[in-house]
Amino acid sequence: MQSEEFCVYIMASISGTLYIGSTIDIVGRVSMHKANTMPGFSSKYRCHKLVYYEKYAELSEARAREYQIKSWRREKKERLIAGQNPTWCDLARFWDRYS
Repeated sequence: MQSEEFCVYIMASISGTLYIGSTIDIVGRVSMHKANTMPGFSSKYRCHKLVYYEKYAELSEARAREYQIKSWRREKKERLIAGQNPTWCDLARFWDRYS
């Protein structure tokens, strides 16, 4: 991942609870989620599995997309995830091996 690459991402819990966020450091942010050090909603519901992400060159684009996705009904979010990740596997499952 190159610097200045902003990401919108979706984390999921084992029970299927979804957390949507944006970051400039997707690897670091996902590591924080997995370590349960993200205070608030993500930590409370144990959203530890990266199921979706998109890259953007501009922070404003990433934030706008984050808020757009957050406004959607659950069914639309599920279709978005399934389009990139039909089995909802953890897209970051091997990241710690390469960092």
